Amino acid sequence: MNIRETDSADLPLIETLYPVAFPGEDLLPLVRQLLGGENDVLSLGAMEGGRLIGHVAFTVCRIAGADVTVALLAPLAVDPELQRRGVGIALVEEGFRRLRSRGIQRVVVLGDPAYYGRFGFEPDEQVLPPYAIPEEWRTAWQYVDLNEGETAERAVGGRLTVPPVWQKEALWLP
Repeated sequence: MNIRETDSADLPLIETLYPVAFPGEDLLPLVRQLLGGENDVLSLGAMEGGRLIGHVAFTVCRIAGADVTVALLAPLAVDPELQRRGVGIALVEEGFRRLRSRGIQRVVVLGDPAYYGRFGFEPDEQVLPPYAIPEEWRTAWQYVDLNEGETAERAVGGRLTVPPVWQKEALWLP
């Protein structure tokens, strides 16, 4: 498996992956907007034998009133035939490495705590999502510090400021 940054030439492959990985959701409009070049997004693809087997996007965001740069992890897709083989873990860990080198200090995600906890994510009570999320999802709003060993960033609080692509309340609701 080779992990690399994706570009516009990879969009047809990415557009093939998401309907297979999420048959009940139409994530293609969001993915197209994220990768359309108007957002600061780290987009990584996992390739195997010339085939895209996984994809992840990290959108660079800010915390209102703080001098902290964060990334929102979403979406993450892995070909269902290859799930549970470390593709998602490899994509996220490579994303963390690249984000750290860009000076990104924190990653946030709205996702399954059992899955994202494997990467060190924990519930975030300091940074608020851009929209209110249902109470039953409260533990799904999580963060991980990329500055390992530095606890000062944990105290930073405020609301996540997201680019227009993420400013749709429906993206934050069940």
